[in-house]
Order: sequence, then structure tokens, then C-alpha cells
Amino acid sequence: MIKIYQKGVISDSEILSRKNVSSGVSGIVREILQNVRESGDVAVIEYTEKFDGVRLDSVQLSEEEIESAVKATEKEYLDIIKEAAENIREYHSKQKRTGYEIKKDNGAILGQLVLPLERVGIYVPGGTAAYPSTVLMNAIPARIAGVKEIVMVTPPGKDGKVNPYILSAAKTAGVDKIYKVGGAQAIAALAYGTETIPQVDKIVGPGNAFVAEAKKQVFGQVAIDMIAGPSEILVISDEKTSPVFLAADLLSQAEHDKNATAVLITTSMDLAEKVQNEIEKQLGTLPREAIARTSIDTSGKIIVCKSIEEAVELSNRIAPEHLELSVDNPFEVLKSVKNAGSVFLGRYTSEPLGDYFAGPNHTLPTMGTARFSSPLSVDDFIKTMQYSSYTEQALREDYGKIAYFARKEGLDGHARAVEVRFEKQ
Repeated sequence: MIKIYQKGVISDSEILSRKNVSSGVSGIVREILQNVRESGDVAVIEYTEKFDGVRLDSVQLSEEEIESAVKATEKEYLDIIKEAAENIREYHSKQKRTGYEIKKDNGAILGQLVLPLERVGIYVPGGTAAYPSTVLMNAIPARIAGVKEIVMVTPPGKDGKVNPYILSAAKTAGVDKIYKVGGAQAIAALAYGTETIPQVDKIVGPGNAFVAEAKKQVFGQVAIDMIAGPSEILVISDEKTSPVFLAADLLSQAEHDKNATAVLITTSMDLAEKVQNEIEKQLGTLPREAIARTSIDTSGKIIVCKSIEEAVELSNRIAPEHLELSVDNPFEVLKSVKNAGSVFLGRYTSEPLGDYFAGPNHTLPTMGTARFSSPLSVDDFIKTMQYSSYTEQALREDYGKIAYFARKEGLDGHARAVEVRFEKQ
């Protein structure tokens, strides 16, 4: 049963605690990465047989396999993901930015170019739950950014096939190539390249402990989006929200993972007790009850505060992945929110809106990293390159200052490189 705490009684360590899943798999992952780096497709196929229970002749899906999966998918689903894709595309299109150029009177020109990454790899889980929404949330911003090639990796089932809903989402989002491989071996293949799977510039997408550890170890060889922890939701509510709504919202994230964190901060002890009882009632109706119950029992919390202001202050310290403001005047309360991945305003803005359909990204900072990190966006798929151009006149005005500055750092060669241009040869 979810525990209820009175603010001032619960300790800081209990408030800020998450189920920090120590992977404990770094050695295993290191070996997998090394083997794939050395043996390429052979290692990938062997690990797929070992971990996924299927022996593949080829890791790449053909266009025929993808088209067949799309044709076999019900029209209602295809219509919904197309509409979701449009919402995601509309939201992320506003994030696209261009470079700039500064021209000075003395002829100097300074500027910045915004360039898309050449090739990006998307990891899509296929374990306890398959997430077509992850395909949309990762591929669409990459496509808007102008990424030339988007490749996707996802583990196959024991029949050697890939979830058709994932494939339909990939087709909708504009993924270029799809490979039937998961786990650390998939991350290794994307990072180093194999005979079949091309090396990418950046790897994005969530995964289990092996995937997270692999992303951590290949960082530097390639870029990564983030090291995501278990899902989190924090709801701030006054006494007016239905306990049925609140219980359902908390369980929406608890069912993700046994290590997920669901927290309610409210100003009403009466509401807290009603939500506690409602969670127990709703748990019994969830197909993923065992997962959600473990999450609620081990990491769930209801904290009763004196005011909404105190609740927001506490939320800012926790820096949750998802934050619901189930209060009167949520936009006014939003002005005080400093740390959260994605904020959902009002009693009818349930968090799953963000997971699937509204448009903002669902790949978000977890484990308190919303203090300094941002949701996945178009910016994750671009890089900037700067340039400078000085005329003789422009450098003549500044070279003495540059030389002076350089010598203060003990770098005489730097100073000479500008001075020599104004010495008699």
C-alpha cells in the first residue's frame, strides 16, 4: 500500500529517494561491446540467439517485411499514429532554428551554422512492453532536424519477427532502415558499425540496464541522448481533484516498471487517504498489477503539505520526470515550477497525453536530472559550427590586444601568429 507522510515528518532522504537501479552489468556489457567491435555481425547474431532465443539469417528487415506488417495492422491504429505523428511534428517544428551572422563595420564577419547530424540510431525496446510511441518521439524530431539517415534497432520475438505496431510507427515516422537486434549488442553495432549495421553519430532511445550501461560505455565514440532511469510521476493536487483521477494517474507510471516512482503531494489529508484506498481498488483491475504494486509499495509516496506553494517548492527539489498540476489556476502555479521534465496543467491533462498524442516529447530527464537536463528535442539532432573572417583592417585594430592577452597566458607563439602579419618581411 502506498504510504502517506506529513511534510515535516518525512526526512529529506526519503523525499528525494528514487529506486536507483545499479546495473551491476558493466563487465558483461564491456565484453559484449568488445566482441561486437571485433566480430561484427557474427557476434550480433550469436548474442541475439543467446539473449532473444532466435537464430537470424539476416539482422536487417527487408522493405517487404515492413510493408507486410503495415498492411496487417488495423486501420484504426494506423489512423491514430498518423494523427499523433502530426501533433508531434507540429510541436517540434517550432524548435527548428537557423544560424546567424554578424557583420562589423571593419569588415569582420562572425557566424554560426546549424547542421543536422548525418546518421542517427534509435533504440526501441521490445521486452515487457513494446513502445511504438518511442519511435515517433525519436524519429520525428530527427527528421525535422534534417538528419540524412535514421536507423532503428529493436529486438525480435522468438519467431524472428518484429512487433508490427513498432514497424508501422517506423514507417509513419520516416525511419530509413530497421535491424532486428536489441540489448547491449545493438548499442555496440550502432556505435562501432558492423558489416550490415552502419555506425551512427548519435544513439537515442530508452532500454533496460544492459542498454543503459552500453550507452554509457560507448559515449565519446558516439553521442547519446541521456541515461534514462525508471519512469517517474509527481502530482500536485489541492483538495478538489477526484481521487479516482489521481490514483489512475499515479498507476499510469507505476505500471511501467517495478522501479518506477509515483508521488502525490497534496494539501488535504482527507484526499490523501481517499487516494490511498482508490489505488488499492484500481490495482486489482490492472493487467500489470504485479509490476505496479511493487512500484507503489516500494517507491510510492503521498506527502501532505500546508500549501500549494510548499508543494511546488518540494517538487522543485525532487525535479520529477513528469509533473501534473491538478489545481485551480495551474498556469499561475507553473510560474513557480523550476525543475521538471514535462508539466501537465489542469485536472484533465493526464500524463498519458504526453506519452502518446499531445505533441511534446516523452523522452525526458529522470532521477532528478531535470535540474540541468531537458526533454529530447530537435536540438538533440543538430550540431553547430562557428566561423570567423577578419580583413586586414579588422585584424590591425585588434592584433595588439590579442598578442597581449596571449602572452598573459604564456603563449608567445599565439602572439606572434597575429603580430607577424604586420611586420616587414
